[in-house]
Amino acid sequence: MINVAIDGPAGAGKSTIARAAAKELGFIYVDTGALYRAVGVYCLRNEIETTDAECVGAVLDKINVELKFIDGVQHVYLNGDDVSTEIRLPESSMAASNVSAIPSVRAFLFDLQRDIAAKNNCIMDGRDIGTVVLPNAKVKIFLTADPEERAMRRYLELKEKGSTVSYDEVLEDLKVRDYNDSHREIAPLKPAEDSVTHNTTGKTLDESIKMIINTIKEKM
Repeated sequence: MINVAIDGPAGAGKSTIARAAAKELGFIYVDTGALYRAVGVYCLRNEIETTDAECVGAVLDKINVELKFIDGVQHVYLNGDDVSTEIRLPESSMAASNVSAIPSVRAFLFDLQRDIAAKNNCIMDGRDIGTVVLPNAKVKIFLTADPEERAMRRYLELKEKGSTVSYDEVLEDLKVRDYNDSHREIAPLKPAEDSVTHNTTGKTLDESIKMIINTIKEKM
């Protein structure tokens, strides 16, 4: 199987670009951040403090997260409930950042991610795919952009979905996530040593997609 690992900070465009690249190449796209968001949503729904490792760890056996691909589109199911929209809310993003720092949560989702990669040609994105989850991936890419541009992209996306969150709030949340993701003890966000780094600041979506597809084709 051919596996492509794309890592990078929040708002770098990983999901959109990886999804488009996977469609063109005929691969399955796997958004691993959605798995952590689903765990975060479970905690929010059940009023569990997402920074409390002991409390979160204690409920993992009550959580069943599934990825289903319907007409080529990834849907996320939490205990049988399609939460594909709910996981994109700002509070779900912060919850995901918190639970992703908990070792037991990472272990809980680790096998699921590797099992998908073992059975499919896939493009998988996240924070530690090239460094931890798929260290032997044929192609590794680290995708980034300036914080202000990433915040603006996320702000416009949320605004389009009817959210009343302000740009300043999105930027602040993003900076907190960047710090948490890169400073956590387990699997911190960083480029894999053998990855190719691409910065999408100032690039259109089409330019970014083409850049990533070209890199994947060259490595393949």
